[in-house]
Amino acid sequence: MFLQSLLAKNPAFLEAVVALHQAGAIPANSYAVDLDAVAANTACLMDEAKALGLTAYAMTKQLGRAPSVLTAMTDAGIDGYVAVDMACARTIAANGHNLGHIGHLVQVAAAETGEAMAMEPGYWTVFSPHKAAEASDAAVSLGRVQNLLVRVFAPGDEFYAGHEGGVALEELETMIDHIGRLPGVRLAGLTTFPALLYHPTSGGARVTPNMATLARGAEAARRQLGGDGQGQLQINAPGTTSTTVLAQLAEAGATQVEPGHGLTGTTPLHAVGDLPEQPAVCYVSEIAHIHQGTPFCFGGGLYTDPVFGDYQPTAVVARDPSEAATRPVPVDMPDPAAIDYYAKLGPGKARTLSEGDTVIFGFRIQAFVTRAFVVGVAGVRSGTPSVAGICDVLGNPVAWKGQR
Repeated sequence: MFLQSLLAKNPAFLEAVVALHQAGAIPANSYAVDLDAVAANTACLMDEAKALGLTAYAMTKQLGRAPSVLTAMTDAGIDGYVAVDMACARTIAANGHNLGHIGHLVQVAAAETGEAMAMEPGYWTVFSPHKAAEASDAAVSLGRVQNLLVRVFAPGDEFYAGHEGGVALEELETMIDHIGRLPGVRLAGLTTFPALLYHPTSGGARVTPNMATLARGAEAARRQLGGDGQGQLQINAPGTTSTTVLAQLAEAGATQVEPGHGLTGTTPLHAVGDLPEQPAVCYVSEIAHIHQGTPFCFGGGLYTDPVFGDYQPTAVVARDPSEAATRPVPVDMPDPAAIDYYAKLGPGKARTLSEGDTVIFGFRIQAFVTRAFVVGVAGVRSGTPSVAGICDVLGNPVAWKGQR
């Protein structure tokens, strides 16, 4: 879905990827990330966020928690990072970055609360009184006072299937009283997900009913807390976040935003509109073999985020960087229920493909659910591209020794 955007807006990145893969510097089954583009995207978003008084925490899961990408975002001014789970948190902390938010979307498991608390997260989301008590115990053991966010919901709110959870709005008062009695923690704000969703008819983003729930919850919380020194109530509002929607979120009451795909130019909005962020990521494979005339490329990272439903995937196939602009070929992807060892390419009779050719896809990626590599590519904008680190999807460095 994002291949045409890459071809139109960042062809130098695709040329660099072909050259580096053909040189053996990028493994097949890799998500390549244009670090220059990520840095520029981050700086653009942060300029707008600061103007609106918003705090921005970058999501890390889509990019496999890659240290080179985290460094690019930090250097470009991001306020910190949101850890979708402990795997994200470990890489963020181990590389010396600010862990801004943990526990949302995935709650912290009971046995990991001590480890998580030792990372000194700025904010910690809890879905229940029990999870708040676990955070309290961990904070007390380390002599900390931890800021908690409470996820709230009400009838009519929207959740992705399997993402449900939180405190019912009518039970928020009881939850606030509960947190107030716990040592080592304080109520710092409220959260939901998703706050925005792609609107296919308009091609823009729509505010979900969840934001009205947040507003009602915030009003009730402020009334209950009164002037007891709680300070500003944080309203954390992630979902479909890019530079162009920050004003929309601020107007709806958000104080914290959490861009993920926005920093790689791959939100649904980027697929249909001309947004400030440049496309900055692609999936790299190569033709593994040709069976009875059908080319097969390596898989491992062929997971496509289903935000757009079914569509015909295509891929660029090239042996030389000059061929990166060649017309993409259709791809028969493996069934989602199957192991993605390979995908089949359909070049037609007009093209002859060869084993070892570079294959590039423009997925909306979720690297962390795959078995792919993540490769930082530096220097695209200066015309001197090079690999700046290869890691697995846990953010661990990989000692790659490929050669051609």
